[in-house]
Amino acid sequence: MIKPTNSPTFYGWRIVAASFFTLGLAVGLPYFGMPFFYDYFERPISEGGFGWSRSTITLGLPLGTIATLWVGPLLAHRFPPRRLILLGTGLTALVLVGFGRMNGSVWLYWSLWVAYMIGNVFSGGLSHQVILSHWFVKHRGTALSIAYLGISFIGAVSARFVVKPLSETFGFRMALQLMAGLLLLTWPLVWWVMKEKPADLGLLPDGEASSETAPVAASESLTPQQILRQRAFWVLLIGGCCSTGAFAAVSQHLKLILKDSGFNDQNALNLAFSQTMLVLLIASAAGRLLVGRLSDRLPKRHVLTLAYLLLAMALPMLFFVKAPATPYLFATLFGLAMGSDFLLTALIAADQYSVASLARVLAILFPAMTIGQTWLPYFIALLREWTGSYSTPLLVAFGLAAAGRLTMTLLPTAPDNLLPLRNQPHI
Repeated sequence: MIKPTNSPTFYGWRIVAASFFTLGLAVGLPYFGMPFFYDYFERPISEGGFGWSRSTITLGLPLGTIATLWVGPLLAHRFPPRRLILLGTGLTALVLVGFGRMNGSVWLYWSLWVAYMIGNVFSGGLSHQVILSHWFVKHRGTALSIAYLGISFIGAVSARFVVKPLSETFGFRMALQLMAGLLLLTWPLVWWVMKEKPADLGLLPDGEASSETAPVAASESLTPQQILRQRAFWVLLIGGCCSTGAFAAVSQHLKLILKDSGFNDQNALNLAFSQTMLVLLIASAAGRLLVGRLSDRLPKRHVLTLAYLLLAMALPMLFFVKAPATPYLFATLFGLAMGSDFLLTALIAADQYSVASLARVLAILFPAMTIGQTWLPYFIALLREWTGSYSTPLLVAFGLAAAGRLTMTLLPTAPDNLLPLRNQPHI
């Protein structure tokens, strides 16, 4: 076990480093890894697949989201976030084993997505956001951006160097089961490194705290009814749903978009997709760092505008993708824009609400935002089936991204629901 130091700053960055890997394995690996297998699920039964339609395949994630909306608001704030991360990663690992061993029953497939979403709520951004918010105030944007960086970085590495070689060596079923084992690498980090607040290490003993590390004031948490009556919450919810939905619509369909663009050979399709995702997610990792640093220095509305402009430049490029060219420029611009996904909404929420209320706010906000992130890809699949191409679906995604940015302009500039932060530990 790592011996604690007397500096909350020093140990806080250790927790950021641990969160980089735990978020990457718990969220990045399964979320960005699963779309790699969609075209395998689409294959006819005679070729080893399940013969499912694209709308059937993409319906699992949104069904799981709707079925688990209650998990965050009812359970997440009742348990220590470290325990939730342990439970969530374990459950997600079991789900990946289930995906690898399932038969052609679509109901089993959809049920596994329900279990996946419970694991995602427990082990994802909500739990990590709460832990890091206890440790950081002044540099919260930088700390969170580094932690969220793990989602993009590990997602990028896994798409190119884990999922693809495992699938081609052992088959897609065994690849899914081997991915499950990687998720359990989070447990030692959570158990031995991550601590929920400075007081857990004795860094803030009663009566001996300095002005730099004063304990959090015992401020009252807002009730769910109070949260739901505030304009800031609904602006964050609607704007966040639109933006996360637009990003997810493209990333979840990217392999299928490439398939429609002329990548008919399976090996060529796998290579093009994995290379595109590698560049996209590395750019997303850089985007997260950029968003975090800029959010500590500039008004967040300017950072929102920058992310939207990058997305506006990237999406039209998908109309012109043709095999065998890999869309590296699209991947770079789209990835930089995607660096703001969830992270910027979380940072804005941290400005609008005190730490005492933040866990409850995020427990409602994040699962609800996930509706946009998961249901829009399903509607995109339906539009693709109705229109026969991705042209109209991509225009819809573009329009939603614009709507999300416009909605965020309605945020209060001087929120009256923010409880005092001057007594919180600042790093």
